[in-house]
Amino acid sequence: MTGNFSLRKQLKLLAATSVPIPLSPKPLSELSGCLRVIIKYKCQPFALEGVERLPFETQMDQSNFESKINIKFVNQDLLKTALTHRSYLNENRSYRLPHNERLEFLGDAVLELVATEYLYRNFPNPEGELTNFRSALVNYRLLSTIAKEIGIENFIYLSHGEAKDTGRARQVILANALEALIGAVYLDQGMEPAKKFIEDFVLTKLPAIINEQAYLDPKSKLQELVQERLSITPIYKVISESGPDHAKNFVIGVYISDRLIGEGTGPSKQDSEVEAAKNALQKQDF
Repeated sequence: MTGNFSLRKQLKLLAATSVPIPLSPKPLSELSGCLRVIIKYKCQPFALEGVERLPFETQMDQSNFESKINIKFVNQDLLKTALTHRSYLNENRSYRLPHNERLEFLGDAVLELVATEYLYRNFPNPEGELTNFRSALVNYRLLSTIAKEIGIENFIYLSHGEAKDTGRARQVILANALEALIGAVYLDQGMEPAKKFIEDFVLTKLPAIINEQAYLDPKSKLQELVQERLSITPIYKVISESGPDHAKNFVIGVYISDRLIGEGTGPSKQDSEVEAAKNALQKQDF
């Protein structure tokens, strides 16, 4: 039957009946050209056969997530894209939406702008300290913690392999998803709602960062203390490394002269050095 009707006529007929009329899949350009008909005759675009829509369970999941962040998206695809990691597309070739990396790029810029403006307006500190405050606010460890707090981990689309990872790689994925979410809020709602989201979930961490001096990374903090007390600079040495090239594990020690004062483990030398500095600061054996 559909072969005898133009797409425009099918849409009109659909508006007058509760029975869905099958449509042949059409290019997006043609569907876009019929938006006025959809609006005029109050058709629901997602009711048209041949136009993919989200599964009911996914809609429910997204609704639950929206209630957690107190934002109702106009464009649900933006939210779903923000929650889609590149790895998911590798296992789901027919998935119709892109991964979240472009939204992450946008969200990163929005987050940095909002954080920078807030710091400028509220703190008279010199530029160097403001930079440290901002770095502490936007680093992947804090962002991944915030992502967990608002439940992103329960809604993100990952490959089976990535879903099993619980280490640093998972932290980075969650931090990136949070930035992508900020980008999606900005595109869907505008700057003010994006700013409010950042104020509610990110900038609220600032008092603790300042009180605990978390804006000083552990290596800088350790160096400052050791130089103040002993007038020397701590050094870092690899104690051991293991694992294949794609999954290395490093054990690194931090030393004063030849004395080991802290030890740390991680998937990279940089992460291991940070953990070693944390360990030394906890022990304060110098």
